Amino acid sequence: MIAMVDCNSFYASCEQVFRPDLRGRPVAVLSNNDGCIIAKNKEAKALTHIPYRDPLFKIKGLLAQNDVTLFSSNYTLYGDMSDRVMNVLRDFSPAVEVYSIDESFVDLSGITHVNLETYGHKIKDSVVRRTGVPVGVGIAPTKVLAKLANRISKKIARFNYVFVMDTEERRIECLKWAETKDVWGLGKKHVERLANVGVFTAYDFTQLPLAWVRKEMTVIGERLWRELNGESCIPFDTLPRKKKAIGTAKSFGKKLDNLPQIEEACAYYISEVSEVLRFQKCCCTQLRIYLTTNYHSTNDVQHADKTIVTLSVPTNDTFILIVEAKKALKRIYKPGFKYKKVGVDLLGLIPEEQVQGNLFMPEATGDKRLIKAFDAINNRYGKSTVSAGLSGTTKSNKEWELIKEERSPRYTTQWNSLLEIGE
Repeated sequence: MIAMVDCNSFYASCEQVFRPDLRGRPVAVLSNNDGCIIAKNKEAKALTHIPYRDPLFKIKGLLAQNDVTLFSSNYTLYGDMSDRVMNVLRDFSPAVEVYSIDESFVDLSGITHVNLETYGHKIKDSVVRRTGVPVGVGIAPTKVLAKLANRISKKIARFNYVFVMDTEERRIECLKWAETKDVWGLGKKHVERLANVGVFTAYDFTQLPLAWVRKEMTVIGERLWRELNGESCIPFDTLPRKKKAIGTAKSFGKKLDNLPQIEEACAYYISEVSEVLRFQKCCCTQLRIYLTTNYHSTNDVQHADKTIVTLSVPTNDTFILIVEAKKALKRIYKPGFKYKKVGVDLLGLIPEEQVQGNLFMPEATGDKRLIKAFDAINNRYGKSTVSAGLSGTTKSNKEWELIKEERSPRYTTQWNSLLEIGE
């Protein structure tokens, strides 16, 4: 059996862990630059008259009237809370597949001596007690059925966030309850194709001839069909997958037309992604830089361009990458435009031990001792304790940094953000 453990309203729940005064009250989390709402807790979801998809500036008054507490996104906090949740799950099984920041598959195949529903409640209660984050637990024979069981655990109140699909009768009952759009892996186009042949529930889908599914929906559809019929064919993957590319692109807090400021932002993003690259013990062979104006604006003249640099020697050295990025930026930057975003991608990743030097450019390998010292200091004292001078200063960064007026403290990763209780 497989358990799917999914955190409830994860971003909002993380904020409420450190703000117990907000329990039972509507909470919403904003996108980068505080542009719009991307996550809500159940109390906020209940306020259905608020058009949450609208830009924040249009609905801010309505949110205030309904006492909705807003937070700027705090991904450092969410990432750390996610690690804590996953560590709790590893106490219940040696095989845990982290599927996303807020959900994991837990292999329960060796758990035969306990009642699975009791075990599911034990998982749920342990995660809440040790992290403060509420979760739902769905248990079933396959991954696709476990996802469906998890959905049922949250949608039907009497199951109290734990549902076990352990009999054939329950499987059939669940399949008849679920619409095709509720099935993990069935995309919009497949749902439309199935509706055209009169298939509207998961049960209807499982009654289709396998040959039709294979022909119309390829091997992906066949795999879903088999999983829904109780045949496990999506393997467990407990090892973290190495990234094939690493990138970041963030909108500026305000539009920029000044190249040095854009270079600072670009250098800062290079520092971020190259650190991830070194953590993965890889080097990149190519660097992609792109720059764009705000294409939503009807007042600004638009311009966007990108370029790819092939490095003479694959590297993960922040300073070398910043130098190459600056050269690339100069090629795509045109004066007279108000730019909204710069993005960097590190491409063609290879393991560090497979890097071949360049006979004609030996200096291109950089100073590994300096980078090692950088990482050691930042790991010990916090992100950006030391950084490349080209990525600007705290004062100059305010010209391009994301707007994050409502961001909560980084309670779990910064010593100066520890939660204080009382005087």
